[in-house]
Amino acid sequence: MVTLLLDQTQLEIVLSPIERAASFHRENIRIARDTITKVQLTDDAWTWLRGVPNPGTHIPGVVAAGTWKAAGSVEFVLIRRRRPSVVIDLRGDDEYRRLILTTSHGLALTQALRLDVSAEPADVEEIVATAPTPVSTGRRRPVIRPRPA
Repeated sequence: MVTLLLDQTQLEIVLSPIERAASFHRENIRIARDTITKVQLTDDAWTWLRGVPNPGTHIPGVVAAGTWKAAGSVEFVLIRRRRPSVVIDLRGDDEYRRLILTTSHGLALTQALRLDVSAEPADVEEIVATAPTPVSTGRRRPVIRPRPA
């Protein structure tokens, strides 16, 4: 499972040696934070897979890893079985238009992208865990109960 690191300027997808071999990538994937337009959580990432691996590894229903090319679109894909995943749409990135990643940290990523983070990269789970809880400054609405008959 990929590790997601986030700082003020970029999102870094840290790949394990096996993920590097399957995806034919020598380095981690770095995406400028301002190119991220949408993050969606999904239970079945296979429905998002379009095109053909170029280069990449594809065993249907088991693993899909690497660069996927479709008509007018280039995506980075790292899908394992039927596990929770995240789909990240990009605009203005030099290399990819979309990232499809199997990770259980998708919810933490969506929360961490809304927070101000430090200049040093940190795991999105740690960012969310150490973030201060928001405090409501507004008035509470009164509870309206039905009148007795």
